[in-house]
Amino acid sequence: MIKFKVKSSILVIWFVLFACGANNVETEENAKTWAERLGYPAGKKVIILHADDSGLCAEANAAMIAYMEKGQIQSSSVMMPCPYADSIMAWYEAHPAKDIGLHLTLTSEWKTYRWPPLAGVDNVPTLVDPEGFMWRDVRSVVQHADAKEVETELRAQIDHALALGVRPGHMDTHMGTVYGSLEFTKIYLELAMEYNIPAMVIEFTEPIVQKFKSQGYPITDELVSYISDYTLPKLDDFWSVPDGNSYDDKKSKFMHLVQSLPPGLHEIIFHPSIETDKLKSITNSWQQRVWEAQMFSDPQVLEFLENENIVFTNWKEMMQRFQ
Repeated sequence: MIKFKVKSSILVIWFVLFACGANNVETEENAKTWAERLGYPAGKKVIILHADDSGLCAEANAAMIAYMEKGQIQSSSVMMPCPYADSIMAWYEAHPAKDIGLHLTLTSEWKTYRWPPLAGVDNVPTLVDPEGFMWRDVRSVVQHADAKEVETELRAQIDHALALGVRPGHMDTHMGTVYGSLEFTKIYLELAMEYNIPAMVIEFTEPIVQKFKSQGYPITDELVSYISDYTLPKLDDFWSVPDGNSYDDKKSKFMHLVQSLPPGLHEIIFHPSIETDKLKSITNSWQQRVWEAQMFSDPQVLEFLENENIVFTNWKEMMQRFQ
């Protein structure tokens, strides 16, 4: 009996120590940046330079392709309901090593240049405004759209890409719309895991939660829980190239942003487009987009990025490391 008690006590102590050790390992792993978890060097800035809004127009496509072919950016995503999406996907089919994702789109925001849902107006009527196009802003989508129809449309965009013979390297959200509603966010995360296509998701540490709350995002405990249950790789943080009052001002602000980033895995988005009269008729942000089409081939910017000793990556490499 005494021997049994001693052995039982030893067993209990061993189990407690093992459990504590496992918890410590888990805690240490959670304390690492996603860059470290994916095997990038500790203490490094790991950056994805990402071109949004491909497929919007020919001007956006031309700027993105020029950067991609020269290896000056690492990633882009396509607005599948837009008229120039299929031409980008044809280019992607010919360049399968590149990281082209889906810019999942639920809004059609420009004054005169607009598009309907890919699933068809009759199949997703709550996603359509009185003019027959997607709603112009996130608030209107959240107010009117049925979650099941949101899922139908997002699936249509993913499935259309796959039907064209290409597999998206990742997916993200135009205007942040899928984060405007908890129901939409849940659909977005579940589709990413179902299709095994990584979504643009940020690790919700307390500083990140506070950052995005201060920007007006509706981050609740339930949303944090959804993000915690998401099983694919995440970013440590996400940024946009700042607007500038001039090209030089914009370039300076971008360099300052890069220098201010802590170690970790960051995505920096921008919206490059070639200057034309058509682009000017589409968007009042045309000047910022044109400057962004200059910036990442600017020798001064390229030299700056090289001197910063940055590790560049994309979502495809992230998934290879994750798997």
